[in-house]
Amino acid sequence: MSEQLRRDFNDKGIRKVRVGGFDIDGVLRGKYISLDKFWSALEKGFGFCDVIFGWDINDQLYDNAKVTGWDTGYPDALARIDTSTMRVLPYAPDTADFLIDFYTQEGQPHPACPRGLLKSINQRALDAGFRSKFSAEFEFWVFQETPETLHEKGFRDLQPLSPGMFGYSWLRQGQNQLLVDDILDTCATYDIDIESLHPETGPGVWEAALRYDDIVSAADKAALFKTTLKQICDRHGYSVTFMAKWNPDLPGSSGHIHQSLWDAGGQINLFAAAGSDTLSATGLHYLGGLVTLAPELTALYSPFVNSYKRYVPGVWAPLTASWGIENRTCGARVILGPSDHAARIEFRQTAADINPYIAMATCLGSGLYGIAQGIAPPRMTSGDATQEVDPSLALPPTLEAAVGLLRESQSVHDVLGEHFIDHYIRTRDWECREYRKSVSEWELHRYFESA
Repeated sequence: MSEQLRRDFNDKGIRKVRVGGFDIDGVLRGKYISLDKFWSALEKGFGFCDVIFGWDINDQLYDNAKVTGWDTGYPDALARIDTSTMRVLPYAPDTADFLIDFYTQEGQPHPACPRGLLKSINQRALDAGFRSKFSAEFEFWVFQETPETLHEKGFRDLQPLSPGMFGYSWLRQGQNQLLVDDILDTCATYDIDIESLHPETGPGVWEAALRYDDIVSAADKAALFKTTLKQICDRHGYSVTFMAKWNPDLPGSSGHIHQSLWDAGGQINLFAAAGSDTLSATGLHYLGGLVTLAPELTALYSPFVNSYKRYVPGVWAPLTASWGIENRTCGARVILGPSDHAARIEFRQTAADINPYIAMATCLGSGLYGIAQGIAPPRMTSGDATQEVDPSLALPPTLEAAVGLLRESQSVHDVLGEHFIDHYIRTRDWECREYRKSVSEWELHRYFESA
């Protein structure tokens, strides 16, 4: 492998290397390393400060972490380069980018590494004879702003890429052709396959659907898409956000996850039931686990306080753990497709702010649990699922409530394992406590004078 890489480097003119991995919040943390260090690290790995699992999305140190912290002195984790993830940006042709996985100094998978979590769940599926194929689609908002103007304006009164409500607009696509071309061309070169790209309903909002792939590669592409798109937009003087809800008067940003199980050879879709108007028995049990466990696992799907601002009536976000065939009001939409090849489940509860590794691992883990336990899905919804009144189907309305359900869950350890969950709950508890200390503009306007 090393000799082949050396030939590839020479053929492509690679002179620089950048390595990085994703943290709990889905932030890509990385650095440039010298070629000498790169060749050495291929064999032995290299040290990477484990503080990336000891701070939050704003680089504030957790006060409750156990996997790292002041008591351990924030030592190095062992980082290993995944050479299969090599990518080269077209506007940085002499630089090779690689993703890394994190391990403890003893060589065990790091308990806080999201990519490691997904790999372990995927291995469980492979051991059971299943090949998991996933994809993500994201809605995102583009603004004629730079990082400097965003902060100068306090993230208020922002200028969108284009005004008005122009869902699927051919006109807006043409008016922003330079940006569209850059997104499509750069992502294609960077091994992020975009199946479709179009404006959504809202000023400056777009949607990209990524092509399905084996689950780890699909998560890599989904996570890299978000970071890569931010870099592309910056080249045009724009900024982009994947926040679940950036404006109370506008729709939120969805981040749906398409998923199916195939045979070990990847040739037969095990969700398809020829001649049937529903999923196969395997698909229904997978769906049963996915839907039944959704409320108690919501904190893994919706990781931030802001995620729950999207769970309001009338904006296409599901409010219940529900399912239906071709029903976009449900938390899980079953798509039978024009052929067996296309049979799948679209998990619609998630927003664009997901950490793809964690969200996909949770979907797959829930589905495998449903198959192992023979869980039947609840009653199918044929109308508006947001009108469901069954309290057992209700999704938690806040991160704090979701963390409480996750902490009490009797199934989560079977779904995702022991070590990751403890760290994750601690990080979301921190997120809740940080939010409780804040004072919003809404509170100031409502209470300042009259209270």
